[in-house]
Amino acid sequence: MRPVCDCCQMSVTLGNKESQNGLFEKIIERADFCPWPATSGRITRHHQKSQPRPLYTPEERVRRDTTKWTLVQGLLAPVQFVIFAASLYLVLNYLQTGEGLAWAHASIVLKTLALYTIMITGAIWEKVVFGRYLFAPSFFWEDVFSMLVLALHTAYLLALGGGLLSADGLMYLALAAYVTYVINAGQFIIKLRAARLQSAQGTQDAPRGAVVGAAE
Repeated sequence: MRPVCDCCQMSVTLGNKESQNGLFEKIIERADFCPWPATSGRITRHHQKSQPRPLYTPEERVRRDTTKWTLVQGLLAPVQFVIFAASLYLVLNYLQTGEGLAWAHASIVLKTLALYTIMITGAIWEKVVFGRYLFAPSFFWEDVFSMLVLALHTAYLLALGGGLLSADGLMYLALAAYVTYVINAGQFIIKLRAARLQSAQGTQDAPRGAVVGAAE
């Protein structure tokens, strides 16, 4: 009879441990307000089972498609890129030939003003679509990197106005800012492609759902 009692005791002990672990996980879930449990090393069963958040919810997609700020962003983005391309040529031309410094400075200032404009209007767009001016979950890391882009462009203006760097130093600072701009633009292009794929998937699922509903 002793082995049976031992087995029963072990079963009760394991059951108690599982109950304690389950209770502990529930307490952690209620106390943990971190929005990124995976990156912070706290992945619970609840988070493992949850589906990833879509780039846009149906309500956010409607707001995106109806607000005028979407069109504004769509126009400003290529304009800024054209200014960037022209400015990059002028900066590299100065570094190679030593000529056209004034044009290079003017183009960088214009590029920075275009960046400020698209950052302000982008924050307004994000507020309209997602309900916050910056760091919405769908574009969190893009916004974080945008702060670096903005900081480097602003550092150029400060260095130019305060005479803190030589002409070559200013050009290299501008090039560093432009590298971050290209990376940030790539981030947004990837998200734009993801949004198109999501919209296409939603379009394909809609007729399928209608067929299923009709069949029921």
